[in-house]
Amino acid sequence: MRLTTALIAVTSLAVLPAAPASAGLRQPHVVSENPVNTTPHVLDGIVTAFALVGRTVVVGGEFSAVREARGGADLPRANVFAFDLPTGRVLPGFAPDLDGPVSALAPGPDGTVYVGGAFTWPARGLTRLRVSDGAPVSSFSAPVYAGEVTSLVRLGGALYVGGDFARIGRSARTALARVDAGTGAVDPHFTVTPGDGRGGGVRIYAMAATSDRLVVDGSFTTLDGLRRPQLGVIDLTTGRVAGWHTEAYAPACKPDFPSYVRGLDLSPDGRYFVVVTTGGPAPRTTKLCDSAARFETYAKGDAIRPTWVNLTGGDSLYAVAVTGSAVYVGGHQRWLNNPRGADTAGPGAVRRPGIGAIHPVTGRALRWNPTRERGIGVKAFLTVKTGLLVGSDTTELGHEYHARVGMFPAA
Repeated sequence: MRLTTALIAVTSLAVLPAAPASAGLRQPHVVSENPVNTTPHVLDGIVTAFALVGRTVVVGGEFSAVREARGGADLPRANVFAFDLPTGRVLPGFAPDLDGPVSALAPGPDGTVYVGGAFTWPARGLTRLRVSDGAPVSSFSAPVYAGEVTSLVRLGGALYVGGDFARIGRSARTALARVDAGTGAVDPHFTVTPGDGRGGGVRIYAMAATSDRLVVDGSFTTLDGLRRPQLGVIDLTTGRVAGWHTEAYAPACKPDFPSYVRGLDLSPDGRYFVVVTTGGPAPRTTKLCDSAARFETYAKGDAIRPTWVNLTGGDSLYAVAVTGSAVYVGGHQRWLNNPRGADTAGPGAVRRPGIGAIHPVTGRALRWNPTRERGIGVKAFLTVKTGLLVGSDTTELGHEYHARVGMFPAA
């Protein structure tokens, strides 16, 4: 059956878990199209990750300087900085000198933040920092070898680590591990292993979790030897791969993108998640290249299909945030609702340059259309009680100057 932006029957759900521990924050309404005027400006490079620790936003990426929205001096910051969410004031004491880019952040206990990426100082690829002064927490040690960290999810006393590494500390782990959130010790009981990378090495691109499920996507074809092309679900009650299997991402897109899944996010209640992709235009096919697609977390079977698909018609999506009232998607797309486009606006396409919102039930684009300078694209979203944070590589958001960081306030 051809996949379009129309609604496909939703899989019925039998038993639902308690509220998720790391899924998106529920927002009752779509956010405003007018960004707040307080977020700091990142003056070069790209922003790829956010974490909220108390009222402090930690921002990661690849950059060297920031400036407060109210003006003032350029402040040197090596790939990570922090600001006060209500005021936008850059924290003067948080200025760790990381020697490589940051790809992932997760809030830690006691005013700390986990930082993952491709740096070697203050630790290899993964560290825990105090937000008050940027100093490493000495009791945490989980050095990453033969690769980098691309995704982090903390659930209580556990930290899930994804990337393209081969080892954490002295433990062999391929691309995925669970470590103690306090010490960094690798959990010997969690050994789910991605395998058979598509067109290269194995890599986890994105993760999200409920209290009993971990959803992962990336460059893999198997999880623990079970066929799971680019997307899989792990049952955290057993530590094993769940009986959730889709072939939706088995077909190839353009040769330049052998693995084309990118961001994913769970709904606030954990019942469904949305995956966004790159891959190149594939009109009039069932392929999910350059798309956003909803899946039901607790669906069962060996041929699970997406509930809906929204195609851009040839432009990449990298980031997604699910709030209950909307599914926000970002990349360098020109359109949504464009299943027949091939770098063109096909019948029914709507312009949504660089950022857009999709109805979580129908899969159709909402009217929300603030626009942004497209560039490489949105690489990070973070939903907070007061709005939606956006991280990218460009300087125009909602027709205003907001360099690489912006926030749309809650309506």
